[in-house]
Amino acid sequence: MSVKIRLQRHGRSKSPFYHVVVADSRAPRDGKFIEKIGSYLPQTQPATIELNVDRATYWLQKGAQPTDTCRAILSYKGALLRAHLETGVKKGAFTQEQADEKFASWVSEKINKVEAHVGRVQQTASQKITEKLAEEAKVNAARLQKIAAKAAAAEAAANPVIEETPAPEAEVEAPAVEAVIETPVEVVAETPAEVIAETPVVETVADAPATEETPVVEEEPKNPAE
Repeated sequence: MSVKIRLQRHGRSKSPFYHVVVADSRAPRDGKFIEKIGSYLPQTQPATIELNVDRATYWLQKGAQPTDTCRAILSYKGALLRAHLETGVKKGAFTQEQADEKFASWVSEKINKVEAHVGRVQQTASQKITEKLAEEAKVNAARLQKIAAKAAAAEAAANPVIEETPAPEAEVEAPAVEAVIETPVEVVAETPAEVIAETPVVETVADAPATEETPVVEEEPKNPAE
């Protein structure tokens, strides 16, 4: 009979997980199988793979044919390399110790690569989470600003501000400013003492009150014979 290494689906809709089984090629996919040698969970990042490398190598040497997905899984876990080394040992290309040393070296390198890949994946995931949180914070801030603006507008509509017009100020009359007439000041030159002594003293007569004008009577000329 023809033996295949293939996946057997389990799990609910849109959340599957698979068993890696060795089964008759004529059997249905989820039907009877010969042996279960591993499991495959594609939902995680990276995918979670468990495989019994020794049993996978045994069935490969017996002529079991893996499907495309199972071939990738066997290569990822080193089952194909292990089967190749076992074939080389049988042909005498190298000893079993050399084959085991080569396989151990490959496994250590593979573990380092997988750990580096897992670290990159986790870092990328953390960066995406940080960016997503920053975007959500911006959206929340904008939403709060809109809510505050709406609340302020509602409060302004409920309590309108009435502007009071100032009363007109009464005009204050400025005090009358008396015009000051500047009189010229005569500068009197200093005179010597002798001139002052010779000048007669003029009595200051007070201004007399203005009198009515009296008519002037013209006198008749006297006769010289008289």
